[in-house]
Order: sequence, then structure tokens, then C-alpha cells
Amino acid sequence: MSTFDVIVLGSGPGGYVTAIRASQLGFKTAIIEKENLGGVCLNWGCIPTKALLKSAQVFEYLQHAGDYGLQAEGVDKDFEAVVKRSRGVADGMSKGVQFLMKKNKIEVINGYGTLKSGKKVSVKSEDGKETEYSAEHIIIATGARSRELPSLPQDGKKIIGYREAMTLSEQPKKMIVVGSGAIGIEFAYFYNSMGTEVTVVEYLPNIVPVEDEDVSKQLERSFKKAGVKIMTSAEVTSVDTTGSGVKATVKTSKGEEVLEADIVLSAVGIKTNIENIGPEDVGIATDRDKILVNDYYQTNIPGYYAIGDVTPGQALAHVASAEGILCVEKIAGMHVEPLDYGNIPGCTYCSPEIASVGLTEKQAKEKGFDIKVGKFPFSASGKAKASGASDGFVKVIFDAKYGEWLGCHMIGAGVTDMIAEAVVARKLETTGHEVLKAVHPHPTMSEAVMEAVADAYDEVIHL
Repeated sequence: MSTFDVIVLGSGPGGYVTAIRASQLGFKTAIIEKENLGGVCLNWGCIPTKALLKSAQVFEYLQHAGDYGLQAEGVDKDFEAVVKRSRGVADGMSKGVQFLMKKNKIEVINGYGTLKSGKKVSVKSEDGKETEYSAEHIIIATGARSRELPSLPQDGKKIIGYREAMTLSEQPKKMIVVGSGAIGIEFAYFYNSMGTEVTVVEYLPNIVPVEDEDVSKQLERSFKKAGVKIMTSAEVTSVDTTGSGVKATVKTSKGEEVLEADIVLSAVGIKTNIENIGPEDVGIATDRDKILVNDYYQTNIPGYYAIGDVTPGQALAHVASAEGILCVEKIAGMHVEPLDYGNIPGCTYCSPEIASVGLTEKQAKEKGFDIKVGKFPFSASGKAKASGASDGFVKVIFDAKYGEWLGCHMIGAGVTDMIAEAVVARKLETTGHEVLKAVHPHPTMSEAVMEAVADAYDEVIHL
């Protein structure tokens, strides 16, 4: 039996980052992966979807070349080539993780890992052979997959999840996207931009329901302007796939409506990958599909830990990475502090992009804060106007008493790169006046942050 200091089960952005940090700290480390290194994020999620979205964005630019004083005739798309490019980007990133494993002397074990008592993992390889490995510390990072609803059973052909949505051989003429979280909205944008007729069905009253209400309303306006049909406070109650396409029955406040499409994309959240890996055999406590952990990701069984989507925190790649690093640093005896889940940025990469951190205006009021709210539209930004991307705004929320930056919400071009300013400032407990007096470069999209803060304090110049 091979013995290690640390074994990581799963090689997504939580798992492989954890393994690298463990190796850096001097631990003899192994990582177990049943598919491709990099997990869903690198192979089927974060990275390849961004490649698809970039192709859609470039296609939009070419179609609107005249807006920039340019001529581009005969512009068309090659859907198959767009998908192929996306897969190439994913393959390249996965090979990059292979390189990092070798560089950090991490043993990669290919196969399906099952947890065993006594700090052991059994790995079944493709040829059916089973091998046991042991380690002083076993970290579960098996992630999650597309969740299925009883009313939307995925068949991989007419009712699909995100994996199939990224690799369709033919572009559908009509698509229904069920769910308007980040996954649903990004695919709705992509397919609409490529020319598919898209309808988004959302159960709650607003699309992107976790975002500030102003952001939700702005995205709905932008999407409707682009030709996406939006149905909120709506539920798909049944689907009929017996014909050539799909007929979806949608229940709304006005009654039932039957929508016809080629494909239905189910984007109603995720389900953790904890079944069939053996937590119950080891005695690891779970609750509603999640592994229970303490502030340092230790389970109730000594020597077993869990990070990422399988735990109750936010299901985001950067959260999994941060949790894994914190976990192994604690194991190594370093002084670490629990992760601040109130300061985790969220990003949606549609167009316009969405980025946010902290409390929404509604949440701040519900918590009893006396607040100052500032808002700066990109329509008043010189850089945004020059770029032809004036949709959206930056909205900031401050505690009126102490100047604490409670929340920041952005929608517009490139805002997923801008949100880090708010994350760092909040980490450093920066006040509104300090942000206001920090000189921002002109002309940039980022100066909209300063202008929004100035608006909150009645000092805005360009409004």
C-alpha cells in the first residue's frame, strides 16, 4: 500500500490547488481523479464557457462594425469551430495542470476513489483493478454536477445540462433555458448572440435572483433589448419530448403556457458528488447533500476533510481554492483565520457582465443599517462611451455611521475584472472617504467606482 501525508480526492480548482499548496508545505501528496485533471471548472465549466462567450462577443462586434466606423461584410459563424476552439482552450488548461502536478512532485492517481475507514482510499482504475492508498490527511474535493428536477429529467439530447450545452454538434434554432443563475444566463447570452431564439424561465420574481434588484432589472432590460424572452415567477411543470422537438408547459401567474423549442437547458443549480464515494461508510456527517465541516474544513472524523462544492459554502471555484489552501495551512500548523464568506465576489460573464460582493441594498436595510447608496451609470463614463459599451452601472452601499463599505454591485463591460477593488478595500476595512480620495485613472471603466462612492457622499462630479 502506498502511503502519503495528504491525499486529495478530486482535481478541480479546489483539489489541484490544495494539492499544490500541500506539496509546497512539504507534504508527500497524491491526487485522485477519475476523469481529466482540472475537474469541471477547467474542462466543462469556468474556462471553456468563457471561450464560448468570447466567440459570441467577437461575433457581436463584427455584426456591429459599422458602429465603430468600420466595414465587415459577409460575417458569419461556424458553430462547430466555435465549440472546437472552446474544447481546445479546455484541453490546454488541463495539460497546464498536468505540468503543475509534475513540477510540484504530486503523484496523480487515475481512477474512481472511495473513502475507507482508517484513513484509506480505495481507487478503482478503468481496467477494474482496485488499489488502496493511505494518508494521515484525506481531503474530499469531489465537486458537484448539474442538478435534475423531477419535471425536467435530462436525457442528454433534448433536455440537457451544461456539459451538453457546451458541445452540441448543431446549433438549435430555439432553446428554453430553465434557471437564471450564472450558468443559465451565460448560456442564454451565448446562444442568443449566435442566433438561437432563447427563452429564459425563472421561478423567482427576478432573473439572477441573488444579485441586487437594480442589477437584475438592468440585465433584464439588456437581454430583452438583445431579443431574449424573459419569463419570471414561472415554472416548467412538464415537458413532452415525443415529437421532433420539446414542448414545455410553463405555469405563470397568468395561467399555463406551452413553449416549443429544439432543446431545453436545465440550469437549476447543482448536486454534490458525495454519493458512491463512501462518507457514510467512514461515518462522516452530512446534511442535505453536503459534508459538514468546521471553520478549517475538518469533518467529524479525524483525518478526513472536505472543501469546495461538497460543503455548505458558496459553490464557486475561487471559494474552493481558498478553502483548500486554508485547510492544508491549518494542517501544517500555520496561523490561519477562517474564511470571510461575506466578502466573496460573485461574477456572471454574460454581456453586460455582472460582478458583486457584500450586501445588497435590501439586505443592508433588513440588517438595520442606516445606509448611503451611490450609483454611477456607464452612460456617463467617457471610457464606456468610447468603447461602445455604455450599458450598466456601479452601485455602492455604505454604512452611514462608520463609513464601512457594505456592498458593491456592478453590471457592465469588464466589471468582473473591476470587482477586486471592492473585495480588497472591504478586506482592509477601507471607508468610503478613503476610496473617494484614492485617485483613479482617467479614462477607465474603474473610475466609475470612485464616482459611485462620490455619489453616495453627495460629491459626484460627472452626474
